[in-house]
Amino acid sequence: MDAQRFIAEFGHIANAPGGIARLRELILHLAVSGDLIEASVRVSAMSLLESIEQRKPHHSEQKKVISKQAPVPPGLVKAPSHWAICRLGDLALTIIGGGTPSKNNPAYWGGQIPWASVKDLKDQKYIDSTEDHITESGLLNSSSNLIPPNRILICTRMGLGKVSINRVPLAINQDLKALELPPEVDHDFFLILYKTREVKGTGTTVAGIRQEQLLALPAVLPPIEEQSLIVAKVDELMALCDRLKEQRRSRLQLQAALRQSVLQTVAAATAPDELRIAWSRLTETFSCLFAVPENVEELRQSILTLAVKGKLVPQYPGGEAASAMQRKGDAPFELPPTWQWVRLGQVCELINGDRGKNYPNKNEYVPSGVAWINTGHIEPDGTLSLASMHYITRKKFDSLRGGKVQRGDLVYCLRGATLGKTAIITQFDEGAVASSLVIIRLNEQVNPVFAYRVLTSTLGRAQVSRFDNGSAQPNLSAASVKKYWFPLPPLAEQQRIVERIAELMIVCDELASQLSRSRKLAEQLTTAAVSCLTGVAIEPAEEPVKAPKTELSAPLRMGKAPSVKEQAPLAAILAHTQDGLNAKDLWQRYGGEIEAFYAQLKIEVANGWLREPEPGLMNQIHDDTVSA
Repeated sequence: MDAQRFIAEFGHIANAPGGIARLRELILHLAVSGDLIEASVRVSAMSLLESIEQRKPHHSEQKKVISKQAPVPPGLVKAPSHWAICRLGDLALTIIGGGTPSKNNPAYWGGQIPWASVKDLKDQKYIDSTEDHITESGLLNSSSNLIPPNRILICTRMGLGKVSINRVPLAINQDLKALELPPEVDHDFFLILYKTREVKGTGTTVAGIRQEQLLALPAVLPPIEEQSLIVAKVDELMALCDRLKEQRRSRLQLQAALRQSVLQTVAAATAPDELRIAWSRLTETFSCLFAVPENVEELRQSILTLAVKGKLVPQYPGGEAASAMQRKGDAPFELPPTWQWVRLGQVCELINGDRGKNYPNKNEYVPSGVAWINTGHIEPDGTLSLASMHYITRKKFDSLRGGKVQRGDLVYCLRGATLGKTAIITQFDEGAVASSLVIIRLNEQVNPVFAYRVLTSTLGRAQVSRFDNGSAQPNLSAASVKKYWFPLPPLAEQQRIVERIAELMIVCDELASQLSRSRKLAEQLTTAAVSCLTGVAIEPAEEPVKAPKTELSAPLRMGKAPSVKEQAPLAAILAHTQDGLNAKDLWQRYGGEIEAFYAQLKIEVANGWLREPEPGLMNQIHDDTVSA
């Protein structure tokens, strides 16, 4: 199979997610099944196996010689009729293990002898150096062995499947084995063969494979000439894969640059007509600019940028200006006439978590009670994870001197890798926060959802970086959060912006879902194609998705409209539907864990924001899981 035919038949696979890796797998499997080259003269390879067996009784190190393996059952291995079918142990003369000198004896370490472990077997074909070295004393006083150059090093524990060739003498640890190959086996062909073997380990803590299992793996042996031809063809096609990978990387870089350019044009539009034209161009090129679900995050951020700049909803002439201090000259950008720049501390109270002696510890958590919120409970969508929520007793809550949160507050992360993560308290009326969080309690001028959108926008994230004063780890103070620039529109306009963002985020969700389905389909088609060509079944590693025990089949509809201060995300979604949605569809638009969704559903039904579902339309689901 030449390079041109390879491109014609398999080039489309390279464009699928993980396609290049699949192509490499395909090349290796075709190589060891005899489908990669066409031999001009077919000479039986059985004589090679016989020659290897004849060498073993005369080897100088008989204790390390590999014994003859059991025959391979007919039909187990696909190969041309003139190839020899055997086991891995039949292709090697000897096998040597290793060990580790005592770490407690400094005299054993830091010498001149390279000492290889799993960490030294990386992606490279050869090993010329190692991270650790031992002394002659360490070698003599341990079970390690000095391995001559040009041996096959194989991981039998922790790094199953890794294989390399050492080009320098070295010692090895107990997780490696060294195979000595005879002249009848090309070293490069053996590497190709080994990478296609199913090396499966067992063990309760670290998976490993026993030596007898390793040597018993089914194998093939072509004639010497064909081994060389196969190696050359694999090298040629792997180089082609490298070029395809580089082309794909360049294509994705160009796509990213175009996507950023279009999104920046949208965000930079100043006049309504300019924005309309830029948005039209964006929607027309969705399929070209957005390839994977992760790309949609850039679109979400562009929507938020438009929102905080006052470009997402029409400006009403003569609208009432926001009541706030005058805009400062160093504000990030220009705002509409009815908006004002303020500092966040001017429109909210910031409340730190309790750091005193009454601070709860893990031993004081209880199964139910008052919510105790830490950074790990904040979900990416601004909700709190009820599934992992911690609780404290009412008595403990009453003893706290600070950090008490109430419905409608925002909680904001001040430290660590989750710096700047934000959530709105909607699931309960009261709770308490850990010292790594600060409570943002807004005044009547600010819609909490609007504030959440500002803090999670590019503007909000930029201010996290600006005020981060951490050295060992990222860190903010409540005093610095008070200094954040905050764009303040009139309250009625904040509500319109919040509603418009919710509508557009649903569009983003649908786009991400479409891209996710397309990617999954492409992966399945690629896997099926490779499996069909190689005859090797590739098992899906997909986890089943948990489903609720019951399912509402009646449509859910809006009840009374919640006020600006009241947090009703499900009602906000249903407000834009005429006939309502069933629970499954509403959950998918809402996002988050199913338990959190049903908890929020109960809250909004109880408050009358959603109508009570019709009785008798709650179906029992008997299966515990459903496939994704």
